[in-house]
Amino acid sequence: MKIRFWGVRGSIPSPGPLTQKYGGNTACTEIRVGEDDRLLIVDAGSGIRNLGNYIMEHDLPKGPIKADIFLSHTHWDHIMGYPFFTPIYIPGSTLKVYGPVSFEDEPLEEVVGGQMKYRYFPINLGELASKVEYIRLKEDPGIDLGGGLHLSTKLLNHPITALGYRFEYDSKVVCTCYDTEPFRNLFITDPDHPDYDEAMAYEGEEVAKEQNHAIEAFFKDADLLIYDAQYTQQEYLNGRVNWGHTAMEYAVEAANRAGVKKLALFHHDPDRSDAELDEFSLTYCEPGKFGDTEVFFAKEGMEIIL
Repeated sequence: MKIRFWGVRGSIPSPGPLTQKYGGNTACTEIRVGEDDRLLIVDAGSGIRNLGNYIMEHDLPKGPIKADIFLSHTHWDHIMGYPFFTPIYIPGSTLKVYGPVSFEDEPLEEVVGGQMKYRYFPINLGELASKVEYIRLKEDPGIDLGGGLHLSTKLLNHPITALGYRFEYDSKVVCTCYDTEPFRNLFITDPDHPDYDEAMAYEGEEVAKEQNHAIEAFFKDADLLIYDAQYTQQEYLNGRVNWGHTAMEYAVEAANRAGVKKLALFHHDPDRSDAELDEFSLTYCEPGKFGDTEVFFAKEGMEIIL
């Protein structure tokens, strides 16, 4: 399995001189599987535009383009690059777009393709020359993608429905876990509060622990985990709880507990400069400092071979 990052930024593209090293494009990860380089793409943020150009140059000369696109969720920073993904305009291209949706009455095609209407974009979804199939996903531990490729999906903790993906092929495992934050007890825990309910507070605590354990079991022993780490713990606690993103400290600790071999810290805050990420690398990426997991900050263009 070969993994390459085309977009590692969260929330909104952030190009400029302060983000050139790690990149300013929003989420897009390329995964190549097997000797035939089967193409999987996780998320269609702004980084998918450059990936599409690469595919046109390197894949199209070998024959019609085939790709599976897996959307973690449908917030705009994770789908905004889709209209600029050149292969969708090429006759003969065959694409499958997988992902969750939050509203029962709207199919995935409408949610993703809704941005391709004349009021927003010069080309309508119905004018695409490629063949595109949209497949709605829910939490499922056993999806056979064929060719020896197995997929598990896991619900994450985000303001809308979001899925983590666990791809397994030839004894190698790649997991994506974004956008998400640790599950928390949502009930009142202060015994002095007039609405405090001891039973509900206890139940809420147990449910949060159970869900956090389930997430760690989902990426247990992964060869590579790509994990949301938009904030530091101090930033997270200072007004960003319930925003749907994880602190770097928690991501590192969870990966170590789960026996993850490589951890890519991902979904960098749009205001995070290269200098800041370099500084954080000295803290979080020192070999052996936090356990056996190899920790690094994802960077556009970075390639990992498993």
